[in-house]
Amino acid sequence: MTPLYRIGYTLCNLVGKVAFDFKVYGRENLIEDGAAILASNHQSYLDPPCIGMACRNDIYYLARNTLYQRPLIGPLLKRLNTVPVDRDRGDVSSIKTIIRLLRSGHRVIIFPEGTRSSDGQLQPARAGLGMIIAKTLAPVVPVRVFGSFEALPRVGGLKLRPVSVVVGKPMRFSEDALKGDRDVYQKLSNQVMEKIAGLELPAARRG
Repeated sequence: MTPLYRIGYTLCNLVGKVAFDFKVYGRENLIEDGAAILASNHQSYLDPPCIGMACRNDIYYLARNTLYQRPLIGPLLKRLNTVPVDRDRGDVSSIKTIIRLLRSGHRVIIFPEGTRSSDGQLQPARAGLGMIIAKTLAPVVPVRVFGSFEALPRVGGLKLRPVSVVVGKPMRFSEDALKGDRDVYQKLSNQVMEKIAGLELPAARRG
């Protein structure tokens, strides 16, 4: 970790524990060294830092390109492990950057749904994740964040609600998984989304 990343990591963990009773389940399933895609549901702006807090080593994040134009957060994002993404059009450059990072042995968070949920429910996966899997064959760690929508929904203010991250077992793909029709990218994304949907919050944490 760079000094700036470590400072942010430490502060996020402190705030997470104090304000959101933050918990991680299945941390042993994380791939901490080498290339990996952390594929997660997306409910809130809290999701990226929460997934980062679940990891012991640094990871790379995708960030909407418009965020880089904001006075305070923009300069900070440029100094952290972020990849700018233009959601208004197909951003080939960001996909190439993600592929290059994975091939270099880094870990990247990807949200298969593409954008935050408006109601807290899981959304259909987009084909972009499947394409990255096909180009890199990087292992995929399914992750599901619980409680972030209640804590910080798309509409409404911040609330101090419990937030948890559940990590599933890694998914590994071979060349055989790429064979088939032209919808193979979408099918790969759907497989990952099904794994995310199957992750459950431990009973002791519910309610």
